[in-house]
Amino acid sequence: MFHVNHQPGAEIHHVDPFATPAGERSPARRLRGRLASPVTLWTAPGPAGLTVSSTLVAEGEPDRLLGLVDPEADLWAAVEESGRFAVAVLGPAHRQLADRFAGLFPSPGGLFALDEWVDTPYGPVPADAGGWVGCRLDGSRECGWALLVEATVEVVELTERAEPLLHHRGRYRTLAD
Repeated sequence: MFHVNHQPGAEIHHVDPFATPAGERSPARRLRGRLASPVTLWTAPGPAGLTVSSTLVAEGEPDRLLGLVDPEADLWAAVEESGRFAVAVLGPAHRQLADRFAGLFPSPGGLFALDEWVDTPYGPVPADAGGWVGCRLDGSRECGWALLVEATVEVVELTERAEPLLHHRGRYRTLAD
């Protein structure tokens, strides 16, 4: 049964009507689906936001954050305009929030109308996120069908212990799964 990446019960179709048939999927896409990825929410002043599961932190002097984002997303326009953005670590309780910012779940009143938010100079972050980083945009370049965004980490705020939400084989998972 197909459901929109949250707890079963809100089934729309018995099969995903948008899924590429198994025999037509690219090998690279199939490989990417087998790599578990953290689910993050990128936001920017405006506000604008996007769920991103291709995020990587590179330690160094300075620390860096890299990610693949949709160049046509409202988020990217806001990041280009402001030159900064926030990346929040999402947890298991954020499945609907992740789907909302991915454009898979309705957002009556706008993307930021629900949930509690903390305003930061980098963009709003969910009040109950497992942490967040504030980043200064350094550059971007085309990478496949996405933009590879490179930024300098300027602020890191972490909670004590937070279990991450993972994306694996087209579904949300937790470490316990």
